[in-house]
Amino acid sequence: MAKSATKKKTTKQPDLFEAAASRTPKAARSAPKAPARTKSSGRASAESGYTAKHIEVLEGLEPVRRRPGMYIGGTDEKALHHLFAEVIDNSMDEALAGHASWIDVELEANGFVSVTDNGRGIPVDPHPKFRNKSALEVIMCMLHAGGKFDSKVYETSGGLHGVGVSVVNALSSLLEVEVAREQKLYKMSFERGHPKGKLQELGKINNRRGTTIRFNPDTDIFGAKAAFKPQRLFKMARSKA
Repeated sequence: MAKSATKKKTTKQPDLFEAAASRTPKAARSAPKAPARTKSSGRASAESGYTAKHIEVLEGLEPVRRRPGMYIGGTDEKALHHLFAEVIDNSMDEALAGHASWIDVELEANGFVSVTDNGRGIPVDPHPKFRNKSALEVIMCMLHAGGKFDSKVYETSGGLHGVGVSVVNALSSLLEVEVAREQKLYKMSFERGHPKGKLQELGKINNRRGTTIRFNPDTDIFGAKAAFKPQRLFKMARSKA
């Protein structure tokens, strides 16, 4: 008797997506979809909080007083003495260029430091770009103003070119400049980087030329106890000599 052929049952491969759907709770499947979050509203509010009115333009020496660390590395004792280094470097440049034969440094009991040389003296004539200001005022009150960018004036120079002495001016409670040039004596004073008046011509003078810069660091920047260390100044001056 012939055996009847039996059909083998084919096993259906499970659908992974169906399996995942079957494991999803009914409540979750029946819950309505949350509306997609729009990024445009959040982005618009962020943009409205940052507009042209938030862009500051710091003029003159205000950036130095806001961020002194960018120019002299901080407001500690080392940074304080860096002010002296910038002033004496200007006199050193005159000596290296052959225009000065001596530099005098004086530390006063009231905290002021003065540096004097017998070089050519800072120019005092009106600046060609700023005709209502003397060259001395431009050098003392504007960053990146000086005679060290042109090799015709200084073949070698130290310090922060066009920045150094103006930074010292910005960070000093009082800075005074005397210039003996072409047998005339000139003087100008500054307070925290701002002129206290116009350049003064004090009259004729003989047997003297050069520049004297006298300044006192601002305690608002360096602290109430800020003071130059005589030994440190002496060591710095001796190393320049």
